[in-house]
Amino acid sequence: MEYDIFKLGDVTLQSGVTLPNAFLAYKTYGKLNEKKDNVVVYPTAFGDQHVQNEWLIGDGMALDPEKYFIIVPNLLGNGLSSSPSNTPPPFDRANFPRVTIYDNVVLQHRLVTELFGIQKIALVVGWSMGGIQAFQWGASYPNMVERIAPFAGAAKTWPHTFTVMEGVCAPLQSAAQFDSNQLNHLTTADMRGAGRVYAGWGFSQAFYRKELYRELGFDSLTDFVAGFWEEVFMTMDPHNVLAMSWTGQHADISDNPFYNGNFEHALSSIKALACIMPGSTDLFCMAEDNAYEAGLIPNAVYQPIPSIWGHLAGRGINPADNKFIDDNLKRLLTLSPGG
Repeated sequence: MEYDIFKLGDVTLQSGVTLPNAFLAYKTYGKLNEKKDNVVVYPTAFGDQHVQNEWLIGDGMALDPEKYFIIVPNLLGNGLSSSPSNTPPPFDRANFPRVTIYDNVVLQHRLVTELFGIQKIALVVGWSMGGIQAFQWGASYPNMVERIAPFAGAAKTWPHTFTVMEGVCAPLQSAAQFDSNQLNHLTTADMRGAGRVYAGWGFSQAFYRKELYRELGFDSLTDFVAGFWEEVFMTMDPHNVLAMSWTGQHADISDNPFYNGNFEHALSSIKALACIMPGSTDLFCMAEDNAYEAGLIPNAVYQPIPSIWGHLAGRGINPADNKFIDDNLKRLLTLSPGG
């Protein structure tokens, strides 16, 4: 897996904790033009790394490397950027500090400005927790970001989503007997239960009722839960998962010195042209929440993905959903900001 590392030095996080020798892993696609105005930032989601974003990048697509310089920064905690699994003591494993979405975007801003000298971003796009980062970019840097396109991701973690994440983490807490002193003993085998919990939330009821898992090569529901969900989660380090889960559970684009918790003000301060694309049957990031958020952003359109693939309508695995997202991105990129 090829990618680059941007060394951040000692970083003081929003929590006040200083993470020494922090770094962002990132990959770029295409070339930065002379005006440095063909930039797309495409952050990764919970559990994903840059390769999982590549389905939306390609010739003839909205994110065409022949047209755009696409930067994919990896989320802190995902195993490639600074994470519990790759940070030396005293911040290794369960001792990794709390990292917010705001922290991630501040550090991504450093990458974009310090390394590449970029002052304008044509688009910030992302799925799920990548979508939250797109909202955060729009709120934190309203004069820099021209367009945002979050799909299957909200501008804050609403109470239901928080509770779902609690359920996903519960098997890990249980394996440690709900004792924080035992968390460092967790292994990837403990991730099996987390995968089974998430299996009920990633896709819609209709997806399961119509047995669409057969389109993914599984002959039975039992095989699907084991072969898809368990396998996905068991590739992840449990401490990374707990760190990313905390980041996701406490996401709120207004929880920072800019907005001091005024969520509505944060949304209304986004100047970017916005295309908000929830999954119409998403059980995890609810379309209803996105509708409320879109209504507060001055230049937003609300375009639900008409799909029974639930949250994973934005995951790049169903061709019809992929086309819907790509078509909307193409349309968004034709629009002139401020015009």
